[in-house]
Amino acid sequence: MSDLHTPVLSWYAEHARELPWRGPEATPWAVMVSEFMLQQTPVSRVLPVHEAWLTTWPTPAALAAAPSGDAVRAWGRLGYPRRALRLHASAVAITERHGGEVPDSYEELRSLPGVGDYTAAAIASFAFGRAHAVLDTNVRRVLARAVSGTEFPPVSPTRAERDLALSLVPAADPEVWAVAVMELGALVCTAVNPSCERCPIAAQCAWLAAGRPAHTGPPRKAQTYAGTDRMCRGRLLAVLRDADGSVSRASLDAVWPDPVQRERALASLVTDGLVVRRGQRYGLPD
Repeated sequence: MSDLHTPVLSWYAEHARELPWRGPEATPWAVMVSEFMLQQTPVSRVLPVHEAWLTTWPTPAALAAAPSGDAVRAWGRLGYPRRALRLHASAVAITERHGGEVPDSYEELRSLPGVGDYTAAAIASFAFGRAHAVLDTNVRRVLARAVSGTEFPPVSPTRAERDLALSLVPAADPEVWAVAVMELGALVCTAVNPSCERCPIAAQCAWLAAGRPAHTGPPRKAQTYAGTDRMCRGRLLAVLRDADGSVSRASLDAVWPDPVQRERALASLVTDGLVVRRGQRYGLPD
């Protein structure tokens, strides 16, 4: 065992948040839905949508039987609504290929629409107890600091990161280790103002021992939203989510003043399959 295991697991046993997708009653589908929703979205925003989603569609087959537009509408304001379409497409694939049961292997999960390396590893680990290196932003930051001695990991996961993470996966309860490191990054080893004084592995942390040297890699991009195409897309999509059926172009024009940006955003929504043009009107997909 790594000397990181005992302190991290002990800390997690005491400080883990009670989240619906972590409890023993959570189904693999509940775990899968949470992983799609949590991508670039805080837990606080996901919780009510996750609950409502599973109430409406408690199984992949239930979602697969619904129009994809219903999934987009139920996604609400979580952001990055293409995730709703991908989750719907995955539900269809699970229903058609796997008898309505979320597959338990990384390879089968990876073959589903919208399921990448991280998501496949996370579902296999958290839902089925498989031993995988689950490398989300929080995990990568913890390992970069504690083991590599750098404030932040590279922009994209590297082979060295994957090898390091895999070498730390314990034989017993690997899924607990995966979520424990993730929780440590979310609550203590945060990107801004990390609470090193509360960290269970402060004594082993290479970054802290080095005096917390500042990041020297490529500048980290700050996410912006106001005035962006993404914000414009959100405004347009909100009109369609709230509408009973399709809407006129005038209804969409009224929510964004810049006609060039509005046209570009609307065209991208149509290209992504989130919006369908029906004659001179627009609506969510069927």
